[in-house]
This record gives sequence, C-alpha cells and structure tokens, in this order.
Amino acid sequence: MEIPVYLFVGFLESGKTKFIQETLEDSRFNKGEKTLLLLCEEGMKEYEPSRFLFGDVFVHRVEEESDLTPKLYKELLKQHKFTRVIVEYNGMWMLRALFESMPQNWLIYQAFLFADANTFASYNANMRSLVVDKINVCELVVFNRTDEKTDRLALHKIVRGISRRIDIAFEKRDGSVDYDEIVDPLPFNLNADVMEIEDRDFAIWYRDLSEDLEKYEGKTIRFKALVEKSPRLPSYCMIVGRDVMTCCVNDIAYSGLVCRWGDSGLYRKGDWVTVTGKVQLMQKSSGKGPVPVILADVVTSADAPEQPVATFY
Repeated sequence: MEIPVYLFVGFLESGKTKFIQETLEDSRFNKGEKTLLLLCEEGMKEYEPSRFLFGDVFVHRVEEESDLTPKLYKELLKQHKFTRVIVEYNGMWMLRALFESMPQNWLIYQAFLFADANTFASYNANMRSLVVDKINVCELVVFNRTDEKTDRLALHKIVRGISRRIDIAFEKRDGSVDYDEIVDPLPFNLNADVMEIEDRDFAIWYRDLSEDLEKYEGKTIRFKALVEKSPRLPSYCMIVGRDVMTCCVNDIAYSGLVCRWGDSGLYRKGDWVTVTGKVQLMQKSSGKGPVPVILADVVTSADAPEQPVATFY
C-alpha cells in the first residue's frame, strides 16, 4: 500500500509548525486518517494535539539525522498503523538522509518550503547548499512575515536562480497571501533564426531546455561548449556541454548533450568548440525519453570562456 508523505521544510522560525497545526485542524485535510507526524526539529512553537480535528495523529520526534532509518519507520508503522505521514524536516539536515531511508512505498505527495522573508536572503548567502537542497524538491515556497518593505524581487531572483518550476507565495502579517507573478524573460531570443546562447546564459538555457523540451525542437542554436567523449557513442557523435555550478564548488557537474556531426573525430575530450545546429528530440533505446540531440551544421574550435564553469547568477 502506498503511503503519502507531506513534506514541510524550512529553517527555524519559518512558520512550519503553525501551518501544520492549522492543517490538522482543518476538516478539508483531516477526516480522521491515521497520521504519523514526524518532527525532525524542535522549534519555539509547540504543537497542540488537543486541537487536532481527530485524535488519530501520532507524534514522533527525531533527535538526530542518523535516527532516520528503515528500522525506525518499520517500528512506527507496526505500532501505529498509520496511512499517511507529515514530516516537519530540520532545515539544517540535507534531504538525502530522509529520501535514502524512506521505504519504497512512501511517496512524496506534496513538498513545501516555508521561509521568513526577513532572514531568507541571509540563509541563502551563508548556507546556499541547504537552500538549494530544499528548493529543488518543493513545489511551493511560502515567504511569510512580508510587508510593504519586503524586497519581493530579490526573493524571487533567489528562487528562480535555483528552480523555474516552484511556485512562490508571499504571506502578509495579517494572513493574506499574494502569489508571485513576476515574469522572467529568457536572456536569448527563442524566435531568432539562430538562437545565440551567450557564455553567461548557458546554465539558464540548459535548465530551460531540460524543463521544456518541446519548446526547443527544431530550433537552431549556437553555443560554446566543452567536448566530452563516450565509448558508447558512434564515431560521428560527441558530447557538448559545460560544467555547471548550482550553489557551490562541491556540486559542479557536467551538463551536456549528444551532438551528431560527421567530423566529431577531429575533437578530443577537453577541447572547446562553438556548435551551431538544430535541436531534435529522440527516443532512447530503452524507450524512455525523449532526449534532445544537436544535429550540428557547423562546429569550430573556440577559446575557453572567461568563466569556464557556468552558473545561474
């Protein structure tokens, strides 16, 4: 049986406890289902179980990140026989600890990030890897304690520098909510005969391509790339891409595309090239896909860019 998991993440005093408390008092969500409330941090605000709409909510506190184990979940299920899980996660723990220990039949149904609008920029500046870790898995970030002095554009840019998919909401001190409607224009012309991808925009382009493949099918693009090779590819193919950094040096990873070009053998791993070609979507041999492939018209040698590692900011 699948067990839905509702995941709430954020740093201390970000409003997670208040929202979960109100959710469990709401008849639209809580109709008496047996619920495990897994608390992974102890905030200033305490839960009031007596106000939960029904009593079938079992609270378990997790003191240490290392306590998140399959054995723990098995014991809790045997004891309480719950049918769903709410997790209030510790903002200082990476989510890998939770995801790697979760049973296979536990499925993340919804994931939310709560953040104090007055402190979020500081967390991002000093603990960006933790911020990126949380935003990457959530579908909504709620900035609370906002007012007329809140720099919504600055918060928007932080979030959009990590994810273009997550929704953004601004909760005012009176409880009313505004949803972010700032439109981010892409820094390149989608309708140009040849779409020019500047060095500084590679990371943004690659992410947008990954998230909306169909938008790019048949488009002709030009970009500078670092060549990689794979023995699994035919001789007329190579991989072209860039090293991309999302938040810090430790997460730099190569992001590339297969490029079909008859003279691929002229270039070796580590060469810089400028590629001009058309994006075509192709199915993988495994049946999964589609994946974008560059059908190159022209490939020429190039100098390395001033900033070899592509970033989002």
